[in-house]
Amino acid sequence: MGRVALVAKITHVPSMYLSELDGPRHGTREDAIEGHREISRRCRAAGVDTLVVFDTHWLVNANYHINCAPHFKGTYTSNELPHFISNMGFESPGNPALGQLLARACNEHGVETLAHEATTLAPEYATLVPLRYMNPDQHFKVVSVSALCMAHYLNDSARLGWAMRQAVEQHYDGTVAFLASGSLSHRFAQNGLAPDYAFKIWSPFLEQLDQHVLGMWQRGEWDTFCEMLPEYATKGHGEGFMHDTAMMLGTLGWSAYREPAEIITPYFGASGTGQLNAVFPVTPQDGARVPAAQASSAQNYQAFSRL
Repeated sequence: MGRVALVAKITHVPSMYLSELDGPRHGTREDAIEGHREISRRCRAAGVDTLVVFDTHWLVNANYHINCAPHFKGTYTSNELPHFISNMGFESPGNPALGQLLARACNEHGVETLAHEATTLAPEYATLVPLRYMNPDQHFKVVSVSALCMAHYLNDSARLGWAMRQAVEQHYDGTVAFLASGSLSHRFAQNGLAPDYAFKIWSPFLEQLDQHVLGMWQRGEWDTFCEMLPEYATKGHGEGFMHDTAMMLGTLGWSAYREPAEIITPYFGASGTGQLNAVFPVTPQDGARVPAAQASSAQNYQAFSRL
């Protein structure tokens, strides 16, 4: 019935907001902002009605959660970086019906998920920053999904993404884009050094690791990448333990996916972290090898236990 028209891995660095404001950072993130605008143009051209955002700033300690309130509006200040994002207005329509549908599908596939429709909970900035540039006219509805998962298996996050795509294609009357909002390496510069790393990666190791991974993505080496994801998420300081990436790959078919990534905004450094905007061609999930619920998850637990 429905269609997934676009899947992307996107940045949400708060310096994008600073880039709008008068001051020394004005205009310095225009490339990342333009990347968001390009993704928005593609979504509009494809008839997308809803953006589903895997948000690595929404921390949860049990279950997976979906924020599908009917409307979002407010003023946001980051508790993490209040000197970067302060009093930023936001407004966007929600999609309660889609959120409930996604939650039902995840639960049917063994991934415990709760949808929150009657809620005062506002999205976090991994959702709000992209919406600022992709949806300033409130053209799209939005659904936000928790992806800073503190006690979860990457395998389950992959299954969540797979189940959500099944829900859209089999039961939704509309067109959806899935956006994994998170960085590659996410080692912030040490306190006191942040200005020196405003446009740099924290270490040569992390930069080379990220570049190697990007090469794999551009060559479509997903079988290998999925196998190494748990270790990359820990040794590479992946944002949100890279649950957004696992969810995204689940929507694409996990290790059976074969398409190369298209880089929209080339890899760049921000406060020590590695960032980009990239789009992934959506192909049929036939033959998808998505992990069984919590099967082979011991390696994920062992990897996280080394944090």
